[in-house]
Parts: sequence; structure tokens; C-alpha cells
Amino acid sequence: MRRRLLSSMLLVAVIPVLLLGVPLGVVVVRLINDEAAQELRAEANRLLIGVEYSLGQQQGINADQLAKNYPDRYLQVFVRGAQPFEVGTPPPGGRELTEEARSENGYVLVSRDAAQIQQDIRARLVFTAVLGIVALGAAVGLATITSQRLSRPLRELTKIAERLGSGDARPSRHRSGIPELDLVADVLDRSALRISDLLAREREFATDASHQLRTPLTGLTMRLEEIVAAADEPGIVREEGEAAIVQVERLTAVIDELLAAARRQRHAQAAPIDVDDVVEQQITEWEPAFRRAQRSLILAGDRGLSALGTTGGLSQVLSTLLENSLKHGDGALTINTSSTERSIVIEVADQGPGIPDALGQKVFERSVSGGGGTGLGLTLARALVAADGGRLELVKRSPATFAIFLRHVTDSERDRRVVSGPA
Repeated sequence: MRRRLLSSMLLVAVIPVLLLGVPLGVVVVRLINDEAAQELRAEANRLLIGVEYSLGQQQGINADQLAKNYPDRYLQVFVRGAQPFEVGTPPPGGRELTEEARSENGYVLVSRDAAQIQQDIRARLVFTAVLGIVALGAAVGLATITSQRLSRPLRELTKIAERLGSGDARPSRHRSGIPELDLVADVLDRSALRISDLLAREREFATDASHQLRTPLTGLTMRLEEIVAAADEPGIVREEGEAAIVQVERLTAVIDELLAAARRQRHAQAAPIDVDDVVEQQITEWEPAFRRAQRSLILAGDRGLSALGTTGGLSQVLSTLLENSLKHGDGALTINTSSTERSIVIEVADQGPGIPDALGQKVFERSVSGGGGTGLGLTLARALVAADGGRLELVKRSPATFAIFLRHVTDSERDRRVVSGPA
């Protein structure tokens, strides 16, 4: 591309030089020839006037004086009252330029060597050609600088585009000072930021999906283990099979919610839900796992509470808290439900060592874990509660006590759905 730019700019420079230089050369030749002819014509007139004056004054004509007055000229005088005579040497080879002057008494011819005129013409043409070459040289330098200035940012833009195509979505921030090219660079940088955001969202979705799907899969695995262990007891097999179906349905709901969140189209709306149903369903799911760990699940607090939220979201949050307690806690786990003036509160607490002081509220930050986990569970749980208009807080570090705050159901909200939002 640089070569094409250079050749194009040189062509643009050469055409004006030729269009101006050739006519200028022709004009220079004509001007020099006309100037020489006018000079000879003036000398001829001056010579004729001088000769006639001398003859009129009865003076002789001094040929030596004429030769001194008209050096490098060949003079021929044909005037009445004087013998024709010549002064000087005729130009060699017939290469002369001759002009004459006439009057009633005769005429004179003045000639000069045309080689001198041609030499002067060549000198002027050489000077004109040198000017043209200098102009072309300046055009070459300007074309080289301009082509480099244009091709370098274009090469940079090509590299940026190649990086975007290869998946490297880092913005360049390089600017050339050329507004049009900088505009393209700005567009590419904005595209790089959008692509980077999309890639980050896809990676985040893959991470979130793997984490959130693991919890219902764990519950499903526990139910299948119970089925295998109770193969000889049809009643237990039927009961555990029904629980496994519930887990599969919950797994499907989790996938739907993750896909909606990945598309930034989460239209989940908070609606009145029965807190007891959700809590009891989670206790039923996790009781076998806690029993194998020789731990118990205790449900305490007020009954018959209703809150604004989504069944799927609250189930996932409780499941995350129960799983964390099973892994990192100890002793009996208590789920206490209560109602305050501002919120419906669900507290989940166990009798384990709790959360180290160094972690504190950082447990809700992404990739922060105190027990070798992924550090995603509590982050996603808090996001799910916030999406339903509530809050998830760590109210006590030791023993670890988490509280879910949900909104009350008002009379006007019992018969209509309420768009979710922050509490």
C-alpha cells in the first residue's frame, strides 16, 4: 500500500511539472530568440542613423571605430554617398542571426553568431529543468513522508483488526493524529471493549453455570444414592424417586435462569411466595446428607410467613447456604424465620468455627473463599436475592450466621406481580 501511495502521489506531482515545464521551455526559447532579434534590430537602426549622420556632416566612416562599437557583430553597410563596406567577420557555417534597418538613403545589415543564442537558450532550459527536478525531489520527499504517515497507522489498524479476529480484545489506544484514521481506531477500540465485555460475560456465565448446576446435581446424586441404598424397600425408592424428579425440575429452572441472566434478559418478577414451603422443601432435600454427616437440621421461628420473591431464587440461595454449612460448618444447622417491621428474615446458622476475621464481608466477593472452594456460591446467592428485591448479609461471623431479608407482601401486591428491584 505504501508503494501505491508513493506512486500515486509522484504521478500527481509529475503531471503538473510536465504540463508547466514544457510550455515554460517553449516560452523561454521564444523569448530569448525575440530578445536577440530586437537587440540586433536596435543595433541596425542605431548603425544606420550613425552612418547617415557622418555622411551628412561630410565626415568619413571609421571602420575600426564601428568594430569597437559593435563587437562580435558582422556589419554590412549599403548607403548612398559611400562605398558599400563590411565590418567584422561573418559567423562561421552560416549560423547567423541577421536584422536590417532601411531608409531612403540605403540600408544596413547586422549579424551575430546564433551559437551564442543557442548556448543562452540551453542555459535557461537547464535552469528550468533543474527547477523541475527540484520540484520533483520535493514531491518525492513529501510523498515519502506522507505515505509513511498514512501507511504506519493503517498497518497499526490492520494489527488491531487481526488481534480482534484472533480473540485478543485489548484496545490499542494508539492514535496517529489523522482524524479519519483516529476515528476508525476509536471504533475498533470500542468494538474491542464490547468484545472483551462479551467474552468476560461468557466466561462468567460458564463459571456461574458450572457452580450453580453443581448444587442441584449434588442433591440429585444424594437422592440417587438413597434409591440405591434402599433398593429392597419400594416405598423408600418411590419417595426418593419423586424427590429426584423435583431435583431435575429444579436443575431445569436453574439452567433457564442462568441463560436469561447471560442474555441480560432476566425478567424474573418478585411475587408472593410461601416461605415455609421453600424452607421445608430444602430441609427435605438436604436432610439425608446432614444425617450421613451426623448433623441435624432444625426449623425454628414463625410459621405461615409470605414474602416477595421467586421460589427458584430463594431455593438456590438456601441450597447454597446449606451446602456451605455442610462443607465448612459443624453441629446442628438452624433455619429461623421471623418477621420484622421492614422485612421477612430467614436466618441460617450452625455451630461451626465460623468465618475468619480476615475474610469478614469479603466472603461475598467473587473468587474469595476460606475453604478451598470456588468463591462463587455466596456471590451468586447475594445477586439472586438482590434480583428479587432483597438482601443477603453475614450478621455474625462465629458461629457463621447468614440472614436473608425479603420484602413484605402488602394487600395491593397479593393480587398482582411486582417488578423486582433492589430492596
